[in-house]
Amino acid sequence: MIHSYHNPVSIHCGTGSLELLPQVLRGRRAVVVTFPEARALGLVARLEALLGADLVAVIEDIQPNPDVAQLEGLYNSFWSDPDACDAIVAVGGGSAIDTAKALMVGTANCQFGSLVGLLATGMPFTPARVKSLIAVPTTAGTGSEVTPWATIWDARNQKKYSLHLDATWPEAAIIDASLMLSVPLGTTVSTGLDALSHALESVWNVNANPISDTYAISAAEDILETLPALIHNASDIMLRERMAMAALKAGLAFSNTKTALAHSISYEMTLRHGLPHGIACSFTLPMVLEKAWACCPERDRALQRLFGPSLPVAQDRLRDFLQGLGVKTEFADYGVSNDEADAIIARAMDGARGKNFIGAMYAA
Repeated sequence: MIHSYHNPVSIHCGTGSLELLPQVLRGRRAVVVTFPEARALGLVARLEALLGADLVAVIEDIQPNPDVAQLEGLYNSFWSDPDACDAIVAVGGGSAIDTAKALMVGTANCQFGSLVGLLATGMPFTPARVKSLIAVPTTAGTGSEVTPWATIWDARNQKKYSLHLDATWPEAAIIDASLMLSVPLGTTVSTGLDALSHALESVWNVNANPISDTYAISAAEDILETLPALIHNASDIMLRERMAMAALKAGLAFSNTKTALAHSISYEMTLRHGLPHGIACSFTLPMVLEKAWACCPERDRALQRLFGPSLPVAQDRLRDFLQGLGVKTEFADYGVSNDEADAIIARAMDGARGKNFIGAMYAA
């Protein structure tokens, strides 16, 4: 079989690699997009010192799960002067990077409503103008630093929009695990589980190939071993580095396969039941594993490299891993009845990400 793999992001890794940011920017004027706690952590001051006169502005009030209600004013203000900056530096977790991806895409009239209108069609489009993006993750989980995808939420109307264009690949990613030392335990777990979901979703995926498998299996192995150790020693930089690399590898895997059923289920669980993304996309992993098992010999070989030949043993390992991190693994644990759960799964299977699931192809 012929396989293809593509990822255009320039990657810079290692403790202290944030110092490379001026070199990566090459004198371009930048706006930093970051999270509210960044200033108190001293991160804003560090960025100001690194970038000097090249730093045009800092946007630091980014909230979890970027929503249209917040993004409209931010976007319109950012594009009020299209020539004010050359690049965006996103420093934070998935929400900061997703927000930066929304900002980097300029519409003809520089209005957010026009962007939402384009996203609502579900069709690709060519932006009128684009800013370069440098992604600096401060959590080990999102993988967004090496993918072109961003999720924009509309909580009021119970919708989500997926931003995915050739133009929304970051130009570069800087993965510096020292930026992750202050991440709270709950966020460490949630983002780590998001990365595990990315890895497994890349394996039980109709778009999987030997290259994505290499990244995905290595990422999953590292997360299964490292995350339980990390929650008992959050200040261990070596464990933080290993998780950062695992999240990166998972991102490199799903940057080509996209996600699948667990993520498709997660969107409704976040919108309707308020689950944090990392929990929403991981609590179903044992159930989805069962649906993926014995669907395709090639995919079985990849899964068995991780879990061995027994499905019950594999499911028990995943459940024990999740429950050991304090994550409950049944829909009922989150107030979802059996009938509602069946309906959520059915809708998820029919969604764009659900159709990437190997079990959906087998069922068809």
